[in-house]
Formats: sequence, C-alpha cells, structure tokens
Amino acid sequence: MEMLCRSRRLRTNEAIRELSRETRISKQSLIYPMFVREGSGIKEEIPSLYNQYHYSPDTICEAIEELVKVGITKILLFGIPAHKDEIGSSAWQDDGAVQQAIREIKKNFPQVYCITDVCMCEYTSHGHCGVLCETTTVDNDKTLELLAKTALSHVHAGADMVAPSDMMDGRVLAIRKALDSEGYTHIPIMAYSAKYASAFYGPFRDAAGSAPSFGDRRSYQMDIHNRKEALKEIDSDVLEGADIVMVKPALSYLDIIYQASQRTNLPLAAYSVSGEYAMIEAAAKADLVDRDRIIGETAVSIFRAGADILITYHAKEIARLIDQGKIG
Repeated sequence: MEMLCRSRRLRTNEAIRELSRETRISKQSLIYPMFVREGSGIKEEIPSLYNQYHYSPDTICEAIEELVKVGITKILLFGIPAHKDEIGSSAWQDDGAVQQAIREIKKNFPQVYCITDVCMCEYTSHGHCGVLCETTTVDNDKTLELLAKTALSHVHAGADMVAPSDMMDGRVLAIRKALDSEGYTHIPIMAYSAKYASAFYGPFRDAAGSAPSFGDRRSYQMDIHNRKEALKEIDSDVLEGADIVMVKPALSYLDIIYQASQRTNLPLAAYSVSGEYAMIEAAAKADLVDRDRIIGETAVSIFRAGADILITYHAKEIARLIDQGKIG
C-alpha cells in the first residue's frame, strides 16, 4: 500500500521536532515557591524537601539573586511566624515574615513579581485554615474576614498578587471587595480553586509547620474522587472575581487540569506540590530515574494537559533545561 502520510517525517531530526512541537514552555510561565520564617540570619535546608530552604526576611534576597540569574522572576511566598494563636493573628501583622520579606525583595529586586499565599494554617495554633467553631470545625464566614485582612496586609507591603489557598466558600469575593475598597483594583487574585485533600502535601506541612493538630482538612479541601465539583469550584471563583484559577496538586489531577482549561478563558495555574517534588528527588537520589529527563517530562505533561502557569520547586532546574534546549 502506498503511504502518503508518514508521521515520522516530523521526527527525523531535532530541527523538525522543535518546529512541529505542540507544547512549549517558557521561563515566564514558572513560579517558584519560597518559605520565609520570622527571625534573622536564617538559611536552613528543609529536611523533607531536598535543596529547599527556610529564609528569614534579611536573607531571602540571596535566593532571589540566584533565581533572577537563571531567569525566574515570579515567586510565591509562604510565611512561618514565631507566634501562633487560635485565630492566626500573625498572618496580618505589618512586621510579619511575609510582609518584611516583600519589602526587602522589592527594595533590592523590584523586577521580581511577588505572589503571596493567603491562608491561616501556618499561623494558627491548631493548624487549620481558619477560625474554629465549637473547637472542632472551621467557621467559614468568620474566616473570610481574616483572610481579607491578611491579603490587604500583603498588598500594603508591596505584594503584586494574592493567592488564597484556604478553600473557604466566598473567599475570592471577600478579598476582592477588601482590595477594591482600598483602591487596589489592579491587584489580581490567583485562586486555589480546585485544591484537593491530598496525601501529596506531607513535605510542605513539615516545611511550613502547618499540619493540623487534630482531624484533617477534608471538610473544606476537595474529595479526591470528584471531578465535577472541581469545575463547579472554578466556576464559582470566576464569578467572584478571580483573575487566575488553579488546580492543586498537578500530576494526579492532569484530567482536571485539562477539563479546567476547556472550561474557562482565564489563565490556568497548576501547582506541582511538595510530595511530587520529593518523589522525583528520592527516585533520582536512588539512581532509579534520569533526574533531568523526569523533571522535564513532568513539566511538559502539566503544560500539555492545559496549564498556562506552573508553580514548582523545580523552577530553577526547568529554566536550566530550557537554556540547554532539552525542553521548551
């Protein structure tokens, strides 16, 4: 039989493979998560996250300089306070870890785009993402007030974008109203829209000291079995004024990323979380996988599924692979 279609013609060499590539990655679409701890002189490797560090506000610019050199200019900041209480009051203090870090970064690297995680779990003594009601469950509506207050404190300090990760109903609208009321109509909100109650968060909870002291977060984070609910959550956040929506985690939820990309015209972020990072690093350390290739393949899969933005602890490595022409 005569062959008119030979798909291999588009695979014969690197030049044609690059030319016909469907999924393309750029450094501009990467966000690097960072942990800032209240105090001074801190740069300590996180035991559960190889090559990831706790920084204090006065040392974080050392890491920022390294990021800028490889072309990563967008970060997501998580704060770790010295003091925790029932309502997480350290979250909105003017001299909090995140607020101080933003000022230092903006003073030294004004080109760096600072996104801040807005949640209560790192700040509350009980480790849940909001104010407790009857000591065992999170009071959704009372929590909204504190989330809005926290977001405002970040923006006052110079944050370029806020990212609520708590999964309380109505938090995007509450934050949007609070920002707009003070003239911050230009500040975008990246909503953790479909955030699943995942086992992949373990290393992060160790890094952020945010594990709940009792129970779990399944009453507010999403059931891992659900797909339609994720789309409903995305629709809700869009209606409330989100500017970017997010799916978290990434690898076990590529189907959700794909469907979300078909659902909305807003930019779609995916968060490749700590457990995903830790698995790759553990497998590479044991010489079970080619580290560079699996980092690249994982990133490509997330963008191929439909993500426009990738939040990843491997941002620096992906930037290097792009420079080397191994992905892109």
